[in-house]
Amino acid sequence: MKGPVTAGGRDLRTLAKIVSDDRGEPPAEGLAPSLLGDLLGLIRCDLVVFCGTDSSRQVDWFGQTVPVEAHDPEFDEASFRSHYWNSPCSYPEHTGDLRRIIQISDFYSARQWHSTGMYHDVVHPDGIEHELLLCLPGPGWTAGPGPGRTLRLVFFRGPGPDFSERDRALLTLLRPHLHQAYLDAEYHRRGTPQLTRRQWELLRLVAAGHTNAQIARRLGVSEGTVRKHLENIYGRLHVSSRTAAVTRAFPAGQRPGG
Repeated sequence: MKGPVTAGGRDLRTLAKIVSDDRGEPPAEGLAPSLLGDLLGLIRCDLVVFCGTDSSRQVDWFGQTVPVEAHDPEFDEASFRSHYWNSPCSYPEHTGDLRRIIQISDFYSARQWHSTGMYHDVVHPDGIEHELLLCLPGPGWTAGPGPGRTLRLVFFRGPGPDFSERDRALLTLLRPHLHQAYLDAEYHRRGTPQLTRRQWELLRLVAAGHTNAQIARRLGVSEGTVRKHLENIYGRLHVSSRTAAVTRAFPAGQRPGG
């Protein structure tokens, strides 16, 4: 039986650095390159990619690669998309599970993986043998299976040892911080959302956990009016759910009470 996976002293120092370092001004999209560089050292891989994926439209709205020189401008996007729904990449959409950190070997033996179209047409030409995927909810993600906007942190290795349970455990510990780091960067980039006084009032009630019926009673309006206000708020914030609207409008530590 395997014993518990523990972090060594070097791992703990790197974790502390990732969590505590001031990364300065965020980039135009995504996370600070220095943070991704620290992750590259912690997980020890050939490259790491952080991207925003809109699976309903089959596009990435941003992408970062560390080290930068590992970015492949001739990446076969068309082949990748053609194999996407039959590969482990689509696990979050098929299951609605964004919390599980997955790797190729969770689904295939090496022989099975090498026989797939994704490996043969997309991965193998770049010398990639192993992948580890951490998925986070992106703007507009709605709970449950189905296409949505997600944030993907993908670690890649060439031939040699696969990713370990230590790697998965370290990313599990870091997952909440990485999500918050992205939300903080987004808030910094986009500033305070431009909402009306009434919309802010309604959104604060949503953030405090009130239902549409409760909000309608407190504001003296119909539930239909509440729904219409929410639709307008979603449009202004470019989101599609209550949770996403609250996350966009109120960064952690500034959530209003009831």
